[in-house]
Amino acid sequence: MSVAVLDCKTVTGFMEAKEAFGNCVDKYFKMLDSNGDGAISPNELEEGLGSIFTMEFKSKSKEDINQFYRTFFERFDEDRDGKINSKEFASLMKEIMLAMARGIGGIPVIVALDQDSLLMMAVKHELARKA
Repeated sequence: MSVAVLDCKTVTGFMEAKEAFGNCVDKYFKMLDSNGDGAISPNELEEGLGSIFTMEFKSKSKEDINQFYRTFFERFDEDRDGKINSKEFASLMKEIMLAMARGIGGIPVIVALDQDSLLMMAVKHELARKA
């Protein structure tokens, strides 16, 4: 864990840096695509995100959890093939980052971040640009 100061410009600036953001998207895509077939299946998504959402899902029924993943695929599986490809995943990542930027707003905030988190990648990118 590290402590960082960031605002919405930190996040949007990272997204606008196509190469840096693209590398981050590729890294996370490969992490979730555990079988390396170039697509994220519902099982791979549940496997990859399950540990993140353990606490949130603790009080939810299996049906609620399944509905979460169905909704996820309905929203981001643009070609309706039952998998999330790298292009669809990039769209997902952009939406997540924009939501975080809106949530953070224009006033700098101090946050504790995991070294591999999306926001830490944005902070590192901003620091590298200023150096």
